[in-house]
Amino acid sequence: MTTKVNDANWWKTASIYQIYPKSFCDSGSKGTGDIQGIISKLDYLKLLGIDAIWLTPVYQSPMIDNGYDISDYYAINPDFGSMEDFDQLLSEAHQRGIRIIMDIVVNHTSTEHHWFQSALADKNSPYRDYYIWKDPVDGQAPNNWQSKFGGSAWEFDGTSGQYFLHLFAKEQADLNWENPTVRAEVKEVISYWAEKGVDGFRLDVINLISKQQDFPSDDIGDGRRFYTDGPRVHEYLQEISEAVFQKYGSVTVGEMSSTTLEHCQQYSSLDNKELSMVFNFHHLKADYPNGEKWTKAPFDFLQLKQIFNHWQTGLNGKGWGALFWCNHDQPRVVSRLGNDQQYRVESAKMLGASVHMMQGTPYIYQGEEIGMTNPGYTSIEQYRDVESTNMYDIMVNQQGVSHDEMIAILAQKSRDNSRTPMQWNSEVYAGFSKGQPWLEVAKNYPDINAEKAVADDDSVFYFYQQLIKLRKEIEVITTGSYLDLYPQHDAIFGYQRKSESQTLICLNNYYGEEAECVLPDEFDCDKAEYVLANYDLQADRVSQHQVLRPYETRILVLNN
Repeated sequence: MTTKVNDANWWKTASIYQIYPKSFCDSGSKGTGDIQGIISKLDYLKLLGIDAIWLTPVYQSPMIDNGYDISDYYAINPDFGSMEDFDQLLSEAHQRGIRIIMDIVVNHTSTEHHWFQSALADKNSPYRDYYIWKDPVDGQAPNNWQSKFGGSAWEFDGTSGQYFLHLFAKEQADLNWENPTVRAEVKEVISYWAEKGVDGFRLDVINLISKQQDFPSDDIGDGRRFYTDGPRVHEYLQEISEAVFQKYGSVTVGEMSSTTLEHCQQYSSLDNKELSMVFNFHHLKADYPNGEKWTKAPFDFLQLKQIFNHWQTGLNGKGWGALFWCNHDQPRVVSRLGNDQQYRVESAKMLGASVHMMQGTPYIYQGEEIGMTNPGYTSIEQYRDVESTNMYDIMVNQQGVSHDEMIAILAQKSRDNSRTPMQWNSEVYAGFSKGQPWLEVAKNYPDINAEKAVADDDSVFYFYQQLIKLRKEIEVITTGSYLDLYPQHDAIFGYQRKSESQTLICLNNYYGEEAECVLPDEFDCDKAEYVLANYDLQADRVSQHQVLRPYETRILVLNN
């Protein structure tokens, strides 16, 4: 096996680690994480083998939406530290060969941003046209578009008698990308961080920046069809890419809300005119029956495989995707799709292998590499997430759902499941902070923590280390085509990756009972080898008939 070196496309063989700073590591006793805390854990990340860190927003913000409401693009939130701390993080990470990808939000700003404050104070301010203002229609909002956080997407300003658009919280005003001055400001912001040496950018809800300019009401939905993948979105992204991303060689990943494969082929086109890669969330709706998030439900296994197949085959040779199970908005995957009790270690490894052997760039969310679980909160008072507390209020007090049922739903679906403090060791508060954390630590931290994982050769941590390493050593993982081998199998997710020189098969049993499958006839078992598994394999010899134990994964490679 040979290691490939291609610096311009480093991200194609890379694995990226997402840090949610508030919950990662507190360097003191304030109970919230900070930049110095991240610096103190860089050697741990270097040991894991990741290539880059994706840092969720650390800019100045009132934190209405956990930093995705930016009030100053050129300042660091004092809760996380100072600009000197950030510069130190950049320098220390680079010394270890770790790149930094910053999260940036340019669909909207905080209403506390000086642009919006000026726009609010004076209808004739040059900043007024930085945002989207409309007159009332028959005394009502300009249209019936709904905010992603519930309620109208329009907020009335009594002083000027106009409404402004906010697709998220009312404190997050949408920017008017039709205004070329706004686009120039965005280029300046991104250039500032690129000049500092930031290696790339994760662009939040970037496919919402272009709105249909007649702002029609939506007679069949919530309005998203008029602003998702909007009329000028590709033009805008090409403009920024040419002016900034290509100039600095920035890797870019676009978060795509309610998008389509066809648009993502264009966003992440291999000519790199727009973005390096795209995030889509379709596979994480396999446990939303009829699209409904707020219900306790098992995942639809066949649907999950179909979605992966659609995106893997659709992007192959045309674009590039981000591979992930977890982030700061999603529950812990080992609790969601695995078994976080009896088979926690086995299922955490199997789920990791499932996505890491696909084509794309894998993202590991803090704690995923040690098999952290949902915390299993039993009281509404334990939750901090505004979406979760709002839904509890709506469903219990307005819709008549019982308290116990809603607590069970939140224990499965709440965003706080992934936001619990990182479990570093078995000391009080899991070694996250010397003071009481902002969010309660999961009770299993004495058993599940980074210190224990690093000391155990058979831990989830070292399995992830191997997955990261394989991506750099086995060419077919980067270049190969994708074929779902058993689309109708009710327990096994098995797929084949094939290039001119290699064939790889990844077999995964998603359930707690033995399951069987047969390898394709043309796969030469005599010449194949197992390169990674989460159980001891009694015989190294590969057989056509495979019997997988509960939550077992096996990765086989054949040199053609």
